Amino acid sequence: MNRATSTYLHVLRDFNRDVRLYLVTTMLIGLTVDGGVYTVLFNLYLLRLGYGPEFVGLVNGSGMLVFALCCLPAGTLSGRFGNRRMMILGLTLLTIGCGLLPFTELHTGNWQAGWLFITWCFAFIGFAMYFVNTAPFVMTVTHQSERNHVFSVQAAVWSLAGFAGSLIGGFLPGFFATYLGASLDQAAPYRYSLLVASLLLIPSVLAIVGTHEGHPQPIKERQAKGETSPLRLIAFLTLVRLLVVTGVGTLFTFFNVYMDAGLQISTVHIGVLSAVGRLLSIPTALIVPLLTVRWGSGRTAAWASLGTAFSMLPLALISHWGAAGLGYIGTIALTSIRYPAFLVYTMERVSPGWRGTMSGAGEMASGLSFSAMALGGGYIIAAFGYRSFFLTGASLTVVGTLSFLIHLRLQRR
Repeated sequence: MNRATSTYLHVLRDFNRDVRLYLVTTMLIGLTVDGGVYTVLFNLYLLRLGYGPEFVGLVNGSGMLVFALCCLPAGTLSGRFGNRRMMILGLTLLTIGCGLLPFTELHTGNWQAGWLFITWCFAFIGFAMYFVNTAPFVMTVTHQSERNHVFSVQAAVWSLAGFAGSLIGGFLPGFFATYLGASLDQAAPYRYSLLVASLLLIPSVLAIVGTHEGHPQPIKERQAKGETSPLRLIAFLTLVRLLVVTGVGTLFTFFNVYMDAGLQISTVHIGVLSAVGRLLSIPTALIVPLLTVRWGSGRTAAWASLGTAFSMLPLALISHWGAAGLGYIGTIALTSIRYPAFLVYTMERVSPGWRGTMSGAGEMASGLSFSAMALGGGYIIAAFGYRSFFLTGASLTVVGTLSFLIHLRLQRR
């Protein structure tokens, strides 16, 4: 065993209690609402209620827009209430919103659509409060030498949970359809599946309640050279984040819709493909600390981001479930490298006092990008087809990545 691998395993064994509880929460969220059951079934539930791609994009886009608008306030409020308290409040709201959403069918007409929007947006308010505060929280409960490892393990746990959640999501509707004597073309099997997923969020709240509010480590933090204020750097990295996540945003919102309505693929097959993508993301996420030692967090994030754009080409250019699955799997696997590496890079580029702002701005950018892809995606698909939509996402990812690579080259000089 070489020295780098030995050091890697030693760091993993020494994770403290707060980090472990945080990873439990990460696992439960990945299993349910962010990569797991909800990711596979929510859009299919909307389709079974009789809505089309335009409405699916509108609901998803509205949720992400609310997420984006709440990110900066969530980062600002953390300075007053602390990251841990904001995470607890956010998870509580997320659980309530996801728990109420499956009761959509109790309403009719416009009230039904209104209930979908209200509960989904309510859940995303909580998700913003939680997600914005995760990176600053981890930075305060870990040593600088542990951070790449914690964020890479977080991505791996997320992928593993997403793998399990995708498989569960693929089979749950069939189980409930058999139990209820219903068809998979009806909404009821999906309703109960989403309700089960929302109940699994309750332990995630309890896990964060069991943590302690961290304190910044007394170590020298790297800051941007020549910058008296990091606002320009934050603004630039926010723009980069907005662009590089567009490709992923197109897939997260419309991959299952494309497979179901575009290619006529069964729910079970959609769940299996999603699960395989999450499974292959585990080893790619775990090698991030080794890659960052060799290339640094910035370059690792940039090349992984460029890889996600090229991974989308089979999905965009070949109308076959195999090509779509290959493109999805490649994009998800490389995202598990890009995300933790870019997160560490942005957090270490600013001092502790600016991390809430940096995290809030970055997640706001991600939310705006996902929102734009979701809101405009349904109309782009209706007018020009899925190919144009996926190529748009991939092209914007390339633009953002090249901008970031130029920034890194200038920083080295």
